[in-house]
Amino acid sequence: MRLTLLLLCLLAFSFRPDKPAYRLYTSALKTTTYPKLVRQAAEADVVLFGELHNNPICHWLELQLTKDLQATKKGNLVLGAEMFETDNQTALSDYVQAKTTAKELATQARLWPNFTTDYKPITDFAREQHIPFVATNVPRVYARLVSRQGLSALDTLSADAKHQLAPLPLTVDLTLPGYKAMIDMMGNASHSSVTNPQSTTSSKAPSDMAANFARAQAIKDATMAYFILQNRKAGQTFLHFNGDYHSKNFEGIVWYLRQQQPDLKILTISSVELLDIEKPGSENRDLADFLITIPVDMTKTY
Repeated sequence: MRLTLLLLCLLAFSFRPDKPAYRLYTSALKTTTYPKLVRQAAEADVVLFGELHNNPICHWLELQLTKDLQATKKGNLVLGAEMFETDNQTALSDYVQAKTTAKELATQARLWPNFTTDYKPITDFAREQHIPFVATNVPRVYARLVSRQGLSALDTLSADAKHQLAPLPLTVDLTLPGYKAMIDMMGNASHSSVTNPQSTTSSKAPSDMAANFARAQAIKDATMAYFILQNRKAGQTFLHFNGDYHSKNFEGIVWYLRQQQPDLKILTISSVELLDIEKPGSENRDLADFLITIPVDMTKTY
């Protein structure tokens, strides 16, 4: 009898009753629930979903949140995504409005390699529900231009090209922690003889290359913020999908939104992978209004 009880106790402590795929926390790392996330998101002007690009839980939750906000907002929902660049807006709109096929979209727009598995379900839902979908990201050719030559290179663009990005001149605060960390990282990589993959100019000092790399991220953040505001009307919730870096710590897109509309009600979601999703460390505090913790060994979409 004692042996049986001992074995049962060992089994109880050896195995958890379930294997949750994620947990939700507040910015203060207090456990919270998905219904609370939906309720607060529906009350926000802009929701920034910071995803991990290859994480299936992020993509599944993005789809669920889209569906639930559509049901809650009853037509006052607008979608936007980093994954679509502004010069592909016509192709995206034509598909969402059922004017073209998925095959035509693939030939007309620069789709991410994981579009079919990770973003097509949301795009198809927008098509079914007639939800406006906005391409918000700067065309990559201009981000590369900034990364190589700096912001002044954008002054040479045509008027039509400038309409595809945030208004110039662009203010970039390189002292913001996110940009500063990127500069430090790129600077250390340069000093370690690691080549910047986006830089073709070897004559620049490492500090210049690092700063321009951060400025290239800033033109993305600023452009996404600008097109979010250009396409949102009063009473609507704009649900935006972007890499976690672009909105965590309430920086990036959030900073640029605040510069234009300080009173905008913004809700942010950050995603992290942890060994133990039940125990987020203090370094994860205040990353966003809601924190999604996901097992680090979660299968990836690519």
